[in-house]
Amino acid sequence: MNVPVLPSGVRLHEDRVRNCIVLLGPERALLLDASGTAILNAVDGVRSMAEIAQELAQRFGAPLDAVRTDVEGFLKDLAARRLVDIV
Repeated sequence: MNVPVLPSGVRLHEDRVRNCIVLLGPERALLLDASGTAILNAVDGVRSMAEIAQELAQRFGAPLDAVRTDVEGFLKDLAARRLVDIV
């Protein structure tokens, strides 16, 4: 079903010094831009990548095809880094 989830030991964290959201994983941190933050805030372990893309396209008034490509590419990249699991 392609449902993304944050694996054990990975979490979103607000970095108050840099005033941004950071994805924290074992021995690594990834600074997120607004798009990455929006995508990961939508990851709840229930919705599929397609459902997340649909929600974000509606929220931001963006073309669904472009948003779907961005969401899937971003989450698959994080999965390759073991910062997201796709079940």
